[in-house]
Amino acid sequence: MSPNLSSWLSLFGSSVTLVCCALPAVLVTLGAGAAMVGLIGAFPQLIWFSEHKEIVFSISGALIALAGWAKWRARRLDCPTEPSLREHCATSNRWTPWVFWASVALYFVGFFFAFLAPRMFF
Repeated sequence: MSPNLSSWLSLFGSSVTLVCCALPAVLVTLGAGAAMVGLIGAFPQLIWFSEHKEIVFSISGALIALAGWAKWRARRLDCPTEPSLREHCATSNRWTPWVFWASVALYFVGFFFAFLAPRMFF
């Protein structure tokens, strides 16, 4: 699996953790419970993610770990010599670390709201 693809998959997985757990907690905390009810009314699948947050976080963590492993293995690979491929490779090499670390940050924000904040504040 390419480092670029795995980074985007990890970003998708960590974004799901935000939608499942962090977004509802933030909306309710800010007094926007009606907005949360409207969101669940429009997307009832969000309830499944919230009910199965352990599975969601496990899969997301595995995707992030896979992306980190692919990124680590590709750290010293050279770009192709063909100009169009070299430009694409250089662009990918610039964006991949940012996408990966954004995924890690989003994952930990979601983890905090899903597992730590309820025990700390409620």
